[in-house]
Amino acid sequence: MERLTTRTVDAGGVKIGGDNPIVIQSMTNTDTKDVESTVGQIKRLVAAGCELVRVAVPDKESARALKRIRALSPVPLVADIHFDYNLALAALDAGIDKLRINPGTIGAKALKAVVTAAVSQQVPVRIGVNSGSIHRDYRHLSRIDALVKSARYYCEAIESMGCKDLVVSLKSSSVLETYRATEQFALGNDYPIHLGVTEAGTVRSSTIKSSIGIGALLLQGIGDTLRVSVTGPPESEIPIAIGILRALGLRPGVEIISCPTCGRSGYDVAKAAQEVEAHLSRVDLPLKIAVMGCVVNGPGEGRHADFGIAFGPSEGVLFQKGEVVQKMPNGELPAALLKLIDIETRRSEV
Repeated sequence: MERLTTRTVDAGGVKIGGDNPIVIQSMTNTDTKDVESTVGQIKRLVAAGCELVRVAVPDKESARALKRIRALSPVPLVADIHFDYNLALAALDAGIDKLRINPGTIGAKALKAVVTAAVSQQVPVRIGVNSGSIHRDYRHLSRIDALVKSARYYCEAIESMGCKDLVVSLKSSSVLETYRATEQFALGNDYPIHLGVTEAGTVRSSTIKSSIGIGALLLQGIGDTLRVSVTGPPESEIPIAIGILRALGLRPGVEIISCPTCGRSGYDVAKAAQEVEAHLSRVDLPLKIAVMGCVVNGPGEGRHADFGIAFGPSEGVLFQKGEVVQKMPNGELPAALLKLIDIETRRSEV
């Protein structure tokens, strides 16, 4: 998949844009003043696969906590600022790696002060534009046009202040608005693009909206960072983000193929597929694994899989590249599959 060419921005050692891998991002929902809780959540996000974490900075106490949080964080941090430009200045002084602002919520003079400080400290700025931060001159336009024109206006304004290390995001709770606005903006600029459908809802709702909105843009080669927005624990966002990237071949990892089952199934296929998926979730090898419900079509349908199992009435088969390796009782198949994968992957590493 060919990606659009964008400039490269460095956020604390994480390269965004250019030909660098797409970065997975999330945001803490702890009270930033609570350093222990915030750092704990950052570490859980990183363990799940997050590579860049944003923290809210709503007040002076939160800004003062940033220095300690940054010192304890295993990944670069982004400070999320609204309204009070002094908080942005304090975040920069605390050593934050990237600054996220909505220029529409900060006055022109204050914006100049923030941008000047960011440039002097070589900290990139992410410009966020959503329905709540559309420039006043464009509020009469359609939502999509207003988002695009606002983003262009803010980028030009900030570049004129000397800042070229910009990342841009255009977001809406509407999948279609997000897609159209981001597409129009990205095709005419070389700024790295952050993808996401804002206020996407619960895990179920967000999985659907994010997969469509983010996935459609990625298919066009648009996107350098992404966040799957979920109402709930942010740790739940990461597997969805990883799944989107893996499904499009943009990140190596295991792909599980499993059938929807039918009356021929002699075993709990869903349980077996979930067990295999959980065991291999952090394996970053490009493997295709099949978990099939019957031996009638299993090896055939899973012919393109690297490894697989197919259950029968009481016993099934373990297969590799479409060829049967061994027959055994159904209950033994999941463990045997994982053992075979482990043996073969270790052999390939030697």
